[in-house]
Amino acid sequence: MTISYNWLKEYIDIPESPDDLAHILTSTGLEVESVEIFETIKGSLQGLVIGEVLTCAKHPNADKLSVTTVDVGANKILPIVCGAPNVQAGQKVVVALPGSTLYPAGGEPFTIKATKIRGERSEGMICAEDEIGLGESHDGIIVLQTDLPNGTPASEHYKIETDHSIEIGLTPNRADAASHVGVARDVKAAKQRSLKLPEVGAFRVGSKDLPIAVEVDNYEACPRYSAVTLSGV
Repeated sequence: MTISYNWLKEYIDIPESPDDLAHILTSTGLEVESVEIFETIKGSLQGLVIGEVLTCAKHPNADKLSVTTVDVGANKILPIVCGAPNVQAGQKVVVALPGSTLYPAGGEPFTIKATKIRGERSEGMICAEDEIGLGESHDGIIVLQTDLPNGTPASEHYKIETDHSIEIGLTPNRADAASHVGVARDVKAAKQRSLKLPEVGAFRVGSKDLPIAVEVDNYEACPRYSAVTLSGV
């Protein structure tokens, strides 16, 4: 059975790391077989920030390149050579700082380094969707519509989350632990902490106007059938 570390913390306080939690669970009889990092996007956009293109001029030694200056926050303005056709001054963009590793949609990871491109200094990279694994588009750089200040981690804009997947080798006699709440009860017993259970009856049906029709063809075989649709997910 797979448990989400973040989800489990909704039901009980867990100051321990995922690995330490694995030892606690194993000591209670819930043997942990593996702990793996889960990311909504590979690399979690570490080292990528929101920047603002201040200036953009044609590269003196290359027809298809532009020389830009980009405000990346913390009073840093970086020179960046960009090959995207849509780069312009005034844009809010995603900038990969030197030292960051990118995980493109269709290629191997690579690390950004300060370098010279056709004789012009470039200290970062203005990113397109496919270059950071957010999509397949390589038509141009990402242009953001955001009021977030320059230097804000790009992971905040895209609400990137990281979690740990905890795989428990659940035995048939431990059906009580076949849920996150059940596992939280074991942590409660082991560490003498209080549970934070969800409010019973908090769910309410907001409308009975179902977009999907439900019909019972055989009331002897199925006297009653109930259905609910969830919207806005």
